[in-house]
Amino acid sequence: MSDSAPPETLLEVRDLRVAFTGRARTVYAVNGVDFTLAAGETLGIVGESGCGKSTMLRTLVGLYEPKTTVCTGSIRYSGTELLGVNESSMRRVRGAEISMIFQDPMSYLNPVLKISEQIGETLQRHTSLNRRERRGRTIELLRLVGISAPEHRLKQYPHELSGGMRQRVIIAIALACEPRILLADEPTTALDVSIQDQILRLLADLRRRLGMSMVIVSHDLGVIAQTCDRVMVMYGGELVELAPVRQLVRTPHHPYTAGLLRSLPGSVPSRYLHAISGMPPRLHSRPRVCSFRARCELATEACESWETSLLEVEPGHAVRCLNHDRVRIDD
Repeated sequence: MSDSAPPETLLEVRDLRVAFTGRARTVYAVNGVDFTLAAGETLGIVGESGCGKSTMLRTLVGLYEPKTTVCTGSIRYSGTELLGVNESSMRRVRGAEISMIFQDPMSYLNPVLKISEQIGETLQRHTSLNRRERRGRTIELLRLVGISAPEHRLKQYPHELSGGMRQRVIIAIALACEPRILLADEPTTALDVSIQDQILRLLADLRRRLGMSMVIVSHDLGVIAQTCDRVMVMYGGELVELAPVRQLVRTPHHPYTAGLLRSLPGSVPSRYLHAISGMPPRLHSRPRVCSFRARCELATEACESWETSLLEVEPGHAVRCLNHDRVRIDD
């Protein structure tokens, strides 16, 4: 029996709810999500577009408009509550302790500032390095993320770099202050397959070398399976399944998860890719019963009235499905 202590819990999210208010209606983007992130762990969040993945990630670092967004629940980082703190307090955490990689580098890199200025801005805000030291740190960071000739690259503007290089610059900015948690929102979107693989390998290598925890958001279960320790599956703003990655891939217990797995090329012996029929739910009301029931092949009459909750089907494996014991990936 091992007497080693369990890893420290860095991030604890409880009953997180995010709603966008408007003149005509309210959109309930995230509905009662719970999860934890341990030191050194990589957690994947997967689901189709509009399920609340990116909204939840941005909420973790306070990137939302308070006038039109209502957030409730709890987000605790190393025991300190982050939800509801003022912007000046959040800025001390954002970028220094928790950093974020965005999915579209050209939208988040300033087109009129050189690469050195954009990395240096983060260093100037969160460190006491002088101008010369910031330049040296910038070169070091560009090398760390695999950019060749960094002394030359730091003088360039974003439009002078390839898509893969711009994504590496975004990663360098996120790593500038050696954060304990790195949030990656679709880090390989719009990159070709070979560059995607390079970025994923880079993130895995940086996690090992720097001892970070990571949360990776993707709509691609293949990406999540390649990089993560545990996986959260989201649907309609809810957490519908949470499990260690190998366990989830081998024995999914939610029909939506099984549908995602069957849609991967080569996942099942068939000439055709599997498709999940129907459309995602509109998020104009908080779900009280299963939001997937209209698209589910296993739905029964009981699903129409079952007030959903997460059920533990195995140690560390929770699912929001009344018929979880009937789910098969090879049907």
